[in-house]
Amino acid sequence: MTVQGQSAGPRMVTSAERLRRLLALVPYVVTRQAVGLAETAAAFGMTERELIDDLNLAWCVELKSPEPYCPIDLSYEDGLVTISQAESIARPLRLAADEASALLVALRMLAEAGGDSEAVTRLIAKIEDAAGASAAPSSQLTIQIDHPNGPGVPAAVDAALAAGKRVHLRYHVPGRDEATERDVDPIKLVVDQGRPYLRGWCRLAEGVRNFRLDRVLDLEVLDLPAEVHAEEEPFDGVGGLFRPSEADVRVELELAASARWVAEQYPYESLTELGDGRLRVALRTPDTSWVRRLALRLGEEGRVIAPAELAEQVRAAAAAALALYD
Repeated sequence: MTVQGQSAGPRMVTSAERLRRLLALVPYVVTRQAVGLAETAAAFGMTERELIDDLNLAWCVELKSPEPYCPIDLSYEDGLVTISQAESIARPLRLAADEASALLVALRMLAEAGGDSEAVTRLIAKIEDAAGASAAPSSQLTIQIDHPNGPGVPAAVDAALAAGKRVHLRYHVPGRDEATERDVDPIKLVVDQGRPYLRGWCRLAEGVRNFRLDRVLDLEVLDLPAEVHAEEEPFDGVGGLFRPSEADVRVELELAASARWVAEQYPYESLTELGDGRLRVALRTPDTSWVRRLALRLGEEGRVIAPAELAEQVRAAAAAALALYD
């Protein structure tokens, strides 16, 4: 696992991401026979040092083809990368029949949930064309989505966006376990990590907010035009929907080696290696309640360093939980 230094820009590359990169890197080099180190690093969006780390890892891989337990042969001398003895992974990854079917089912669910129907329809057509007969089973499936708030919410959101109307909604806030009411000027419907959200200007919070559709208890399209509000950071589908801001609380965590997954799962502002696999991670959040729950879940594997008030809240919550055992 490659870890970046302490800065606001770079992030840690997860094990899964690095594996996917390696599986793409080998065919990239093999099909070109020989390619420059700098050119390859630029193609994969990493530094030459990171590329060399990946190549050194690939050097340790043994395959069962062309011979039983045959190590990959590679070289990056004189700035030129070559790879051989990697026939079994020398072609770019392709979707198997079950993978294509699963992806098509997910895309149809996305279309039903109210995603960008035109883009999703085009993508479905491309995958079906590439998968051929292997996609036939999934084309027979009927997608039925359970809407805990009623099937009318996605349709009402689409209608409001099409008509440029303001909406009034009742929304469940899980962090406080309460229902709130607010007027919202819709901006767009977006999907992040498989969940559809209404992105709009909340007139209660006086700012852009994202509302998960499955948490919308009720939605009414008002006979009022939605005002146009400029987004400070328009969502383009890259980097995740929820991004920290300078106004959020800055939290510092110390994590044991067994808790490094926290840095993979949550976006952070900076990361520092402490040795023996331990990390110090700084992140920003507008709501620290989930950090308190995370700290209690981690137990001895992690602790809150800052802010001091949050650290004290965690200690108090842990003490209260332990007192129940008495």
